[in-house]
Amino acid sequence: MQDFLSSLVSVAFHGLAYGMILYVISVGLSVTMGLMGFVNLAHGVFAMAGGYVMLSAMNSYGVSFPIAVATAFIAVAVASMVLERLLYSRLYTAGELDQVLFTIGLIFMSVAIARLVYGTLPQPVRLPDYLTGQLHFLGRDFPAYRVFLILFSISIIGLLWFGVERTRWGAMVRAAVDYRAMAQSVGINTSRLFTLTFALGSGLAALGGALGAEIIAIQPTYPFEHLVFFLIVVAVGGLGSLRGPFVAALLIGVTDTACKYWVPEFGAFFIFSVTIAVLLWRPEGLFGRAA
Repeated sequence: MQDFLSSLVSVAFHGLAYGMILYVISVGLSVTMGLMGFVNLAHGVFAMAGGYVMLSAMNSYGVSFPIAVATAFIAVAVASMVLERLLYSRLYTAGELDQVLFTIGLIFMSVAIARLVYGTLPQPVRLPDYLTGQLHFLGRDFPAYRVFLILFSISIIGLLWFGVERTRWGAMVRAAVDYRAMAQSVGINTSRLFTLTFALGSGLAALGGALGAEIIAIQPTYPFEHLVFFLIVVAVGGLGSLRGPFVAALLIGVTDTACKYWVPEFGAFFIFSVTIAVLLWRPEGLFGRAA
């Protein structure tokens, strides 16, 4: 019994850390898809780019971990604004098939570029000394970096929720998500709002990719391998929602960790089965609004 309780705590802890990273990466996709109605399957590219920027800054230029993470967020957010204005904005009124083909093309291009520049192997993660080792708490040892991930992600989530629920920008975003035409009629510049929101979502993806590089290895196939989990978080949680993807990410993180620990032969079968069942029950997601 003691061994089972120990493994249960371990699964819950590591699943929570994984779920937090999934949420930070995926929440931008939920908001941008809900706001813009754009099927952006290339969202994982921004997470991969954030990981590569951080690792390159640390491994090649000796930049400290906090500055490297901040650089990843800023660099990808700025680059995404350029992409949004030059490419994405041209397809806002296009059909879903055009958007899917466009973003899939971006994934193929990014995979090829990453393979050319960094090779095919995952990039090594060299954590600073203060994030290595174990933290003793309640009679157990927990990896210091996973504890940091959970606490830092909680702070990011709190700031994001405050920004969306308590600021003027958040009010405009919520207005544009609910009634875009009405938001435009009262003077909200939805074009600029789209660009800033897209940049924030992409920057958050980069932040999640950088912070989670020790959990989700950064390699050229990253956008393809993890795309399905990002989409599941958004689909199960509900488009345009902040609370829904959070609940979905935690459920997926804990469930995936538990399956790998206790029933590895099933792989992700249980997650896919539950996803299908939830979407058959509520096609708009757990916290989405019915059409």
